[in-house]
Amino acid sequence: MKTPLPPSPPKILLRFFRWFCHPDLADYIEGDLYEIFDENVAEKGLRKARWSFAWEVLKLLRPSLIRPVSSFYKPIYIAMIKHNFILSLRSFRRYKSSFLINLIGLSTGLACALMIYLWVSDELRMDKFHDKDDRLYQVMKNSIRPEGIRTSSQSPALLANALKQDFPEIEYAITTGNDEFNGRGILKQGNRQIQVDGFFASKDFFKAFSFSLAQGNPQKVLSDKRSIILSKKLAHQLFGTTKNIIGKTIQGNRDLFKATYQVTGILGEIPTHSTLQFDFVANYDMVLSKVEWIRKWSGDGARTYVTLKKGTDAEAFNQKLGRYLQTKPDREDNQVFIQPFSERYLYGKYQNGKAAGGRIAYVRLFSLIALFVLLIASINFMNLATAHATKNTKEVGVKKALGVTRRALAFRFFQESILLAFLSLIVALHLVGLLLPQFNLITGKTLQINQLLDIAFPILGITLFTGIASGIYPAIYLSSFNPIKVLKGTSYKLSASSKVYLVRKGLVIFQFALSVIFIVGVVVVHQQISYVQTADVGYDRDQVIHFNMRGKYNRATLIERLKSTPGVVNATNIHGGNIVRMLGLGSGFQWSNQESDKEVEFRRPHVGYYFIETLGIEVIKGRTFSKSYGDEGSKLIINEAAAKIIGEQGIVGKTILDGDDKKQIIGVVKNFKVQSMHEAMKPCIMRFAPRGSDIMVKLHAKNQAQTIARIKTIYESFKPEYPFNFRFIDQEYQSLYVAEQRVASLSKYFTIIAIIISCLGLLGLTIFTNEQRMKEIGIRKVLGASVLQIVRLLTGTFTKTVLTAILIALPVSYLLMDQWLDNFAYRINLQWWYFVGAGLAVLVIAWVTVSLQTVRVARVNPVECLKDE
Repeated sequence: MKTPLPPSPPKILLRFFRWFCHPDLADYIEGDLYEIFDENVAEKGLRKARWSFAWEVLKLLRPSLIRPVSSFYKPIYIAMIKHNFILSLRSFRRYKSSFLINLIGLSTGLACALMIYLWVSDELRMDKFHDKDDRLYQVMKNSIRPEGIRTSSQSPALLANALKQDFPEIEYAITTGNDEFNGRGILKQGNRQIQVDGFFASKDFFKAFSFSLAQGNPQKVLSDKRSIILSKKLAHQLFGTTKNIIGKTIQGNRDLFKATYQVTGILGEIPTHSTLQFDFVANYDMVLSKVEWIRKWSGDGARTYVTLKKGTDAEAFNQKLGRYLQTKPDREDNQVFIQPFSERYLYGKYQNGKAAGGRIAYVRLFSLIALFVLLIASINFMNLATAHATKNTKEVGVKKALGVTRRALAFRFFQESILLAFLSLIVALHLVGLLLPQFNLITGKTLQINQLLDIAFPILGITLFTGIASGIYPAIYLSSFNPIKVLKGTSYKLSASSKVYLVRKGLVIFQFALSVIFIVGVVVVHQQISYVQTADVGYDRDQVIHFNMRGKYNRATLIERLKSTPGVVNATNIHGGNIVRMLGLGSGFQWSNQESDKEVEFRRPHVGYYFIETLGIEVIKGRTFSKSYGDEGSKLIINEAAAKIIGEQGIVGKTILDGDDKKQIIGVVKNFKVQSMHEAMKPCIMRFAPRGSDIMVKLHAKNQAQTIARIKTIYESFKPEYPFNFRFIDQEYQSLYVAEQRVASLSKYFTIIAIIISCLGLLGLTIFTNEQRMKEIGIRKVLGASVLQIVRLLTGTFTKTVLTAILIALPVSYLLMDQWLDNFAYRINLQWWYFVGAGLAVLVIAWVTVSLQTVRVARVNPVECLKDE
């Protein structure tokens, strides 16, 4: 029995490496490549090891490792390259229509790929600039809830110091404020008052995060409770300069923010690819000194980050960390784990405590779209090159008879496709320059054309790949011609059963199948977004504005003044966000007939008077909170979902326990949806709390500008030191679906491009096929065939091909879109007309493309067709 050979790297990659690598270095590097390959086989398996080997070889394409140009080729090879170059230019000039179709298709495809690559590379480098990126982690918390595990970035403020003391693997542990304890407020210096947005952080923040300081010592800038570091822009706004301001004091206004701060540093430029964008950083000790409850383990008022010491195994550390928080008071249901900080941007979604993707899904989606658009453009070249094969047979036959190898012939066709790819790259770069501003508007990015210089090698690699992919099949096919048959005059016209014809037909089917899938995708995404934007959410979100008013003032007086303002329909207040982004989830309620072992999680907002009336929520049973009934602190209002859980029979007047307090249900309202349609409806119990700081005002439809001006005047009479910032609730609701809207817009444009490129290829094939059948057309016309009959004959084959593509694409598109819609708790039903409409659209576009050329050919005088015979 033979001993099986050990796994080996792909031979073609080894030959490629030996071809380009400097001979003085090749042996040493090849040995290292083999060692890495063997390690990857043991750790990852043979298939992944071979992919890794390919990547390692491509990474070696560096100027310092490439052999001198003079050693690549002997003079005869250089002459051959020049000769092939001239032949390629002649071919482009001879077949102008095919050249233009290929140039337009490939340049458009490359432009799409380059813009997507810019976007993807920008997404992938988010937060990667920190020096300790490979050791910087965010501590995440898993909370065990009745409906499953909920993952959050919020943690106790005490956690960072405790971790630093108890885990020797930790180098630094950092605390920053969460969304509630942030640094939004007013900074004042003399007569200058600026609204700012920053955050509070513990003293080691600048040791772990690589934000540069233009002034100040990163080891000491946050050493004092009153320390504050300003951005250059903010320093100019407050002081008019950035010089000699270290040590100067400024005033902060707002509950948590209200204090005297001392400037200890000036920030450098914050990278645009940082998820943390801020005007200042202040010491988190200021928050701890002002808020008592976050100094307890039960209070989640922070976010926690750690850097691990070099050599620490993050996975082993996670195992050790898991149940640590459960050892602390009031934390029996919590576990913690660490996630690389730079991965939070792309992998921020969790389901039942497990990572479930996030923005990375869009990165993968658009990477696939870029690949498919390039493939569609490459297929055009393949099809047109093989279609023109009959005109190149004698060239191939003569060269083979004179001893030219098949490899040399294949190289000639590869050279032509690669030359076309690089010509397309030049056009594509101009297209990117023209289209990038619009692309930035859609994606919300600030991408620059000069960023392409940073990824020059990958761009050249993509172009080379496109050229090779485009030329691989034509090179193999054309170099395979039998010289004897060719020189004897044997025809190489393709029959419907020939392999080349079937391959070409298969490529056209692939092109149009992708086009159908793209169209279905665009239609479904548009319909779903339209549905969630216009769905009945159970409350009236039109003409309602929201603004925040924290601090000490009489809420009741404010609400009554707003209600009596001309142009105002109603006004209310709520604690913990507006109706769209309502915060507050928890259990702790008990009622009669409750299953003893089953806790239920409710939304539990604290609302003021007129909340139900302002938002137009329908009351099904009972009443709303009202001043007519005196103190409402012991009363509750629930939604339909909560009523079903607690028991609908005699629900109004029923008493339940809210913690240790007995409270009475006074009303049941129709279900209303908060947060996005990705989430299912949750049961809701509304408590009465008239001291909420989030104000919502319902306006009349007319004269809203004047009404808002009056509201601003009232606001300033209560809070003159704060600027009046408001937002319409319907705008807030639309902002929940920004990512989906961007996907819809980009998909629409890329679908149009894919269809245009596919139709260009179909047009090129139609032109060539019609040229090949001119004699047949002439004979049929002489025998009495009408123009319509000729058109039917010539379009019949293409119609069958496109219909086949549609039949393949429809079930695939159904499965893909059904899977995407599963991300929404509230989703549309897939309608038959989405698919039939997409298929008909592609069929009509293909018919128009083919018919325009076919009708012209069918009307040619038969004498013109037959005179050369």
